[in-house]
Amino acid sequence: MTFDLLPAMDDYEACRRDVRLEIPDDFNFAWDVVGQHARQRGDDVAFIAVPTDGPPRPVTFGAFDDAAARVARGLLRLGLNPGDRVLSMIPRIPAFYEAMIGAMKVGVVSMPGTNLLTSNDIAYRLRASGAKAVIVTAEHADKVDAIRAQCPSLELSILIGADRPGWTRFETLLATAEPLERSEAPVTRATDTMLVYFTSGTTAHPKMVARDFAYGLAHALTGKYWMALRPGDVHWTLTDTGWAKAAWGLVFPPWLMGATTVLFEGGGKFDVPTHLSLIETLGVTSFCAPPTVYRLFAQHDLGGFDASRLRRSLSAGEPLNPEVIRVWKDATGHAPADGYGQTETVNLVANFPGVSLRPGSMGKPVPGLDVRVVDAQGREVGPNEVGNIAVRLPTVDGRTANPDPKAAEPWPLGLFRGYESEDGDRSAYFHHGHYFTGDTATRDEDGYIWFVGRADDVISSAAYRISPFEVESALQEHPAVAEAAVVAKPDALRGHIVVAFIVLAAGHGASDALASEIQQHVKTTTAPYKYPREIYFREQLPKTISGKIRRVQLRAQAQAMVKP
Repeated sequence: MTFDLLPAMDDYEACRRDVRLEIPDDFNFAWDVVGQHARQRGDDVAFIAVPTDGPPRPVTFGAFDDAAARVARGLLRLGLNPGDRVLSMIPRIPAFYEAMIGAMKVGVVSMPGTNLLTSNDIAYRLRASGAKAVIVTAEHADKVDAIRAQCPSLELSILIGADRPGWTRFETLLATAEPLERSEAPVTRATDTMLVYFTSGTTAHPKMVARDFAYGLAHALTGKYWMALRPGDVHWTLTDTGWAKAAWGLVFPPWLMGATTVLFEGGGKFDVPTHLSLIETLGVTSFCAPPTVYRLFAQHDLGGFDASRLRRSLSAGEPLNPEVIRVWKDATGHAPADGYGQTETVNLVANFPGVSLRPGSMGKPVPGLDVRVVDAQGREVGPNEVGNIAVRLPTVDGRTANPDPKAAEPWPLGLFRGYESEDGDRSAYFHHGHYFTGDTATRDEDGYIWFVGRADDVISSAAYRISPFEVESALQEHPAVAEAAVVAKPDALRGHIVVAFIVLAAGHGASDALASEIQQHVKTTTAPYKYPREIYFREQLPKTISGKIRRVQLRAQAQAMVKP
């Protein structure tokens, strides 16, 4: 199942018109993709496990599917049933794959959590979801035991890599269970919940985003068009296993397209030489990383980097600065292709092979989805006007279709149907015929979409609307700037002014003279009215546990600096 039936990107506009992706009623990614690969090409490599203390170990589809089928039977024996929820905190080790795919085979709902979760984070997730079980590594066992009494739904605890009283050992589950056959497995439907992700919570408590089995198949759009993967590729996405980015880069698109993934166990401080060396030695052909990583690469001497097998580079998480794009293209021969989407969606906007890339733009809407830039009433804005990034929803008799799995009209591929544990009012994001992503952008005359910021990040200063990202991109081009975040600060005269929080690159020290130099640099790089009127140097910027900058916290700091 490599989805060669999807039209090729030979003609972008024709492709957008022709894309049709039928979701079988009984689609189950674990059986219909991983299992099919195991049956048809069982000796091909599913993933390359790269431990921190040993050589890379290729794992075939046959061996992987066998292990997942053993986990599936073991979960049933332990009393878990379809729909039961399991919180997992597993680093980038084979057990991550085995536990997730094993759960899918029997309809048990995995809730991946980042390995940085605290006891309080775990308790919140268990109580909010009513999770019945946890699967964690030894480093997290104390956290779970500390809050167990606060979580009455928790009945079962599975531990990877160690023995502990009151816990079931994961390895014992694997060793003692026979592989489950599909004929023995509970029946699952494409509309059944497969995964639950918690949003990163930049402004409030994380929300639960349920993803059904159809979501896994909808990622064929991601893998075919943005990633441009094909059988024989070796794809490496840098991500923690607890975020939806892992679903994008470690699970669904690569295996839908028949590619091999890289599962790099390494953690701690990011090491540029190690990652560049692995790209070479593993024969990586497709690589995806957040902008922070490309910025670190851009500060490194890339003269000796052998990128001869690297065909496709991707960036996601936040827009990538044009200057960093230039440095990477000079070193590899191709520019990173930016892509945009959310936990709530599959890929929505991207730079595609064969479509001219415009540095700084997120690209064009993904074929198969109607993505627009609209005002608050759902009307498309004019070229280069700031609007909301939105997905057009189906209508019935002129009204927006109910986001119900049983609705007659087809729901947009890969789009969620609302956050869990809500009161039923979804009008904050489903309204005026669209799903509003909460992000803003402009769209030029040729259909390219340019990210502006979160809707509440856009700065209004002296009647100008200023994109934080545009200012951050200009800042990033200065050699002294390693990382920057731009927010609004209240001002009696202008309403707001632009202020920048900056982390300096190695070898540079904070000073008033450097701040003035950086301000002048911005004035000459972009429109002068956008320059940061105040600059604050910091050792680090506040971030969520998913690595996104917490601009809401920086805005609060800026507000606190206002003189009464």
